Amino acid sequence: MPDAVVVGAGPNGLAAALVLARAGLEVEVRERAGTVGGAASTRELTLPGHWHDVGSAVHPMALASPFFRALDLPALGVELLQPEVAYAHPLDGARAALALRDLDATADGLGADGPAWRGLLGPLVRRWREVVDLALGDLRHPAPRPAAALRLALAVAEQGGPAWGARFSADLAPALLTGVAAHAVAPPRAPGPAGAGLLLATLAHAVGWPVPRGGSQRISDALAGEVRRLGGRVVLDAPVTSLAELPPARAVLLDVLPGALARMAPGLPSGYAAHLRRWRHRSAASPVHFVLDGPVPWAAPGVDRAGTVHVGGPRGEVVAAERDVAAGRHARRPYVLLSQPSLLDGGRAPAGRSTLWTYAHVPFGSTLDVGEAVQRQVERFAPGFSDRVLHRTAVPAVELERGNPNLPGGDVTGGAVTPWQLLARPVPRWDPYRTPLEGVYLCSAATPPASGVHGMCGVHAARRALRQRFGIVVGPDGLTPG
Repeated sequence: MPDAVVVGAGPNGLAAALVLARAGLEVEVRERAGTVGGAASTRELTLPGHWHDVGSAVHPMALASPFFRALDLPALGVELLQPEVAYAHPLDGARAALALRDLDATADGLGADGPAWRGLLGPLVRRWREVVDLALGDLRHPAPRPAAALRLALAVAEQGGPAWGARFSADLAPALLTGVAAHAVAPPRAPGPAGAGLLLATLAHAVGWPVPRGGSQRISDALAGEVRRLGGRVVLDAPVTSLAELPPARAVLLDVLPGALARMAPGLPSGYAAHLRRWRHRSAASPVHFVLDGPVPWAAPGVDRAGTVHVGGPRGEVVAAERDVAAGRHARRPYVLLSQPSLLDGGRAPAGRSTLWTYAHVPFGSTLDVGEAVQRQVERFAPGFSDRVLHRTAVPAVELERGNPNLPGGDVTGGAVTPWQLLARPVPRWDPYRTPLEGVYLCSAATPPASGVHGMCGVHAARRALRQRFGIVVGPDGLTPG
């Protein structure tokens, strides 16, 4: 019998399993799908021989997360390809803001707002490891480096509050920052999205926004391979609907959302179960995958060198689109997150073709095919784009849940990004990972530090299970001795 069972082989479940296996435990992972990775997987979603990431496509956390820094993905065979431009934000009139790896070069391209960009992000870039360790912590322990915490708090207060427009005087820099803040799938002018945007913008200058050769599946496969190398079992096509179906184990870690936990464990105390059922989802994403007969014909110079492009127009337009989505309306001009993996990875499509990954933000549970709206938005900044489209596959947000229960209604963030749900994930308890059931822990994106392919939700839960159930202490990254 295993010492520990992990349910769910997404990045957090695999990270938890790896931490437990590295500590010497007998570990079994159960995954309902036929492959590991969850949203961090890669499949032929359009035409044969054309490989598309299902969810996550670009991975700054593969180089920045404490867990991945300690694990060293390149040593496990994952090749991380760095685009010349981390991300770009095109505007009308064939103009664009470009986030380069070099902070000063980025500032130079932002004109009059260059010094303001440097002043906002420079202190965070210089302390990026401390900023990341703070942002990816469990939100329950004091910051080990107060100076970094203060810098981040001040930046979040500025960009997430009434003063967010005071720093910049032109339109390139605010659009560039708002586009990255919109990754949170919530109106950017709030602390949660502002914090996410500042963290990701910092990482663009600190470690870059790399794309794995072969797709996100390579990261997931590397994690599963390491679990197996350490003696763990990864069982596929093994759905779990009740905790009673699991073999006896001293620890059970669940990479599932609060609602699924409530359904799997009917014996939970009523108060705790009520909190789980009150967990809210607000907005969603709808993927649209393209096959092109060449690269996107961007009008603005430099966008063709970007691994990621935020398509949404000026700051005010992005904010308006996100507010529409949060209010349950489809935006006429949706915010579109776009990745161009074929610029770096020729193996994603046959010669002469390229794959394009996009998703639009839509209301929670949307059934709408947004393929045409996304194509119009890209065409707006890349005239002639439609002429290059050979195939388009749009996935309504509601369809995502059918392939992955951790994406209910198309919610890719694990729950609404509100101040309360960021602090009380998923319930208002000091230990958010430990459930009232003996030996049962939650390790999904519904726990701190929330969504992203960083593995730290799994690490924090596994560290507690090791200490509380086995008397084993490991370091904050989960892989080094405590």
